[in-house]
Amino acid sequence: MRVNAKTLGAGAGIAAAAFVIVVVVSQVASEPTQLQMEEAPDPQRAALLAALLENGSPPLGDEDAPITLVEFGDYQCHFCNVFFHNTKDAIVRDYIETGLVKMVFKDRTIIGPDSVVAAHGAGCAGDQGLFWEYHDTVYANWAGENTGWASLENLRGFAADAGLDVQEWSACMASSVHSDMVAASNEDARSLGVGGTPSFFVIGPDGAILNIHGAQPYEQFARVFDQMLEG
Repeated sequence: MRVNAKTLGAGAGIAAAAFVIVVVVSQVASEPTQLQMEEAPDPQRAALLAALLENGSPPLGDEDAPITLVEFGDYQCHFCNVFFHNTKDAIVRDYIETGLVKMVFKDRTIIGPDSVVAAHGAGCAGDQGLFWEYHDTVYANWAGENTGWASLENLRGFAADAGLDVQEWSACMASSVHSDMVAASNEDARSLGVGGTPSFFVIGPDGAILNIHGAQPYEQFARVFDQMLEG
């Protein structure tokens, strides 16, 4: 995870590019969504891809997977938790473990202060190579929005459960070393017009980009992945 200064303040320019080449899927369609999209000019497209791929987690899955799934999420978000429990495991089983999709998580901390603390914790877990173990442990212990379950004390326990060196993790948290990364990820989300969470962007083998908003069922993701793989 690293901060790319180019994505900070990109704002309307990136959003304009997104509107050119992104089709929004906000509900389950009875027919596969068509993926024909116009190409944005190269500078706009580069800025869009930077907003999608910088300031995020290490990828889950094969680095060379033809499809990239980017999730903007908040650890306190109810529907992010729904996606985690109802959909993510099937995507991992059928597409990530088979080398077809890799997944990147980016922070959109909109629920409350504990969301920011949890996001910092993920960055510190990533420093130990255990980002996804921490991510999954936190969501497995989800207990509502702004109810106190994601306090620093509880997150320390989750870090231990995820196999982290808690002393090292705590020192990282005290240093706030990942504050810029979390802020940059949020700025990326704003530049892309991401308001609510979860919001997903699927980058296909040919560079086509699709936005799926909300905790859609597995079938919707599978439909999009399969269409992209079929070309």
